[in-house]
Amino acid sequence: MTNFMITYLENIIPVPFILNIEGEEQKIGMEEPKFTVYIKKMLSKKELLTSTTLALGEAYMRGEIEVDKDLYEVLSLFMGQMGKFNRDYSALKKLFHTSSSKKHQALEVQSHYDLGNDFYSLWLDETLSYSCAYFKEETDSLYEAQVHKVDHILQKLHLKEGMSLLDIGCGWGFLILTAAKNYGVKSTGITLSKEQYLKCQERIKEEGLIDSVTVKLMDYRDLINSDIKFDRIVSVGMLEHVGRDQYDLFLKNVDSVLNTGGLFLLHYISGLRENPGDAWIRKYIFPGGVIPSLREVIQLLPNYNFYTLDVESLRRHYNKTLLCWRQNFHNHLPEIEEKMGKEFSRMWELYLSSCASTFYNGIIDLHQVLMSKGINNDIPMLRTV
Repeated sequence: MTNFMITYLENIIPVPFILNIEGEEQKIGMEEPKFTVYIKKMLSKKELLTSTTLALGEAYMRGEIEVDKDLYEVLSLFMGQMGKFNRDYSALKKLFHTSSSKKHQALEVQSHYDLGNDFYSLWLDETLSYSCAYFKEETDSLYEAQVHKVDHILQKLHLKEGMSLLDIGCGWGFLILTAAKNYGVKSTGITLSKEQYLKCQERIKEEGLIDSVTVKLMDYRDLINSDIKFDRIVSVGMLEHVGRDQYDLFLKNVDSVLNTGGLFLLHYISGLRENPGDAWIRKYIFPGGVIPSLREVIQLLPNYNFYTLDVESLRRHYNKTLLCWRQNFHNHLPEIEEKMGKEFSRMWELYLSSCASTFYNGIIDLHQVLMSKGINNDIPMLRTV
């Protein structure tokens, strides 16, 4: 089994390292080792051949694997090799073939976002923005970068006073609050998270924006049956929860409530190619989550007469965002461990570190796609942001 473990890790880690299995060390590679992997309890060969990330991830959560360097730095050295990871989809079919019913997807969303506003408040910034920030300056704080992100989006939408704006998957509401305050628009946000919905309602009242901002506990699939129309629509970090077989339905619902000539900005984590997703992430972090490729979204837009106006990658911004979250998480680790337990804390440390490293390695990207419903000749001809 030791020889199998050496060969297995050597195949996916392209740099020299030391492997310490239950106290016995083996140097892998000819050059100076970059780090040491400590395996305190031998992993199951069957589990490793079924899913690399699930086997290694669960072992890390249990404390059976440790590394002697910063976890993000270690992961960044080999996450670019994910194409070599084992994935036996037939053995993992329960993870990858989940129901796309409204009830099931609501439960999936709530399992992540309803962990508690107190928990998220510990490591997000004051805006409670849980999506890629926009660092205009190297010295920007996380808070400043999240404010810049919302400004960046709202400027792209060319808002004017009196317009109506819909945010699909509005989170804790910072974007719709900012749009109402800074641009004088009527903002509506929808979410499936009960915790986000209640916090958003609270913030609307605190800001004195009851007449201009509305939040609803609502599935995007119910938009088509509503009688409301919007001049602008935005969706930030929500498409990843829709499911590959539902992208067309998502766009159909957007089309049903967007006025002709209106603008729609779609901000989402994207993949270079279509991929069913990662077993560990789907089991422990985002049940049912799928990352769309850029091309599979773009190719659907003409079906609804959506004209692509602008596409921007913010991949490195998300890498930096995740590292800021991870630092905040570490700053509050004793409190989180006491509240959520050590295994949960190690799971989230791995989640934040591995996501940061996959953005760094280009395994995943972040795209903002701006489009118009039909031709819009009234917006500026030059990109202003």
